[in-house]
Amino acid sequence: MIQTNTITDTRERLQEFRRQGSIGFVPTMGALHQGHLSLVEKAAAENSIVAVSIFVNPTQFNNPEDLKRYPRNLASDLELLKDSGCHLVFAPGEKEIYPEPDIRRFDFGHLDQIMEGKHRPGHFNGVAQVVSKLFDIVKPDRAYFGIKDFQQLAVIKKMTKILHLPVEIIPCPIIREKNGLAMSSRNELLLPEERENASLIYKTLANARNLTGNKSVQELKNWIQETINQNPFLLVEYIEIVDIENLLPISSWNEKGGKIACIAVRCGKVRLIDNIILN
Repeated sequence: MIQTNTITDTRERLQEFRRQGSIGFVPTMGALHQGHLSLVEKAAAENSIVAVSIFVNPTQFNNPEDLKRYPRNLASDLELLKDSGCHLVFAPGEKEIYPEPDIRRFDFGHLDQIMEGKHRPGHFNGVAQVVSKLFDIVKPDRAYFGIKDFQQLAVIKKMTKILHLPVEIIPCPIIREKNGLAMSSRNELLLPEERENASLIYKTLANARNLTGNKSVQELKNWIQETINQNPFLLVEYIEIVDIENLLPISSWNEKGGKIACIAVRCGKVRLIDNIILN
């Protein structure tokens, strides 16, 4: 496994690798866990070469304190990747990615105005800035993203279409801890008691899936929020039930298409997101 820190070196190394076949790419912000490794393993199964990036992207943080607190441990990340099937790790510094401020603005329509976009203004524009830069550097055939960040996945698909990028976006399943909590780098910031109580998020979503025949859409949203907020460690920031294709909120179970419940919950100082497909 090779580690690179510059764009030039990364491009040169990948040019050599490209002769061996397709390149699968897993962009990350580090603090790796089994969820990330599952993406790497899928990329390794479907491509000749796997590249992983580790870069905490400042432009997607609308809260400077959140950026400051984000967990970083490059040495541990590299150790985890060593036997994962990864061939190259690109771990640049901020100046390498942003030698000058990125002033590009993307138009995603409603996609970045709802849920995460509404509560984290500018977040998805920052995501698009860094992912488009990384795609340009790595030039992957396929890129792998977890569906825990379901709205982000939709935004990246849209960005790829807008920029006419020849990259296939591959969605990958949520990997959960034993108690059901969706694996996230931010889980490292949870205190043990918080981590234990945060399991209620997925338990509530799983129970909600069985109640779609008994409650209206609004009643189910209210029930999810009330159930989670009864726990003193947790506070729901939003709960939305949306169309799985266009992410627009639904008002009736009779509406056509699949439906997904997406949620953001505060647990102490940590913000957690999760989702579950309802039908």
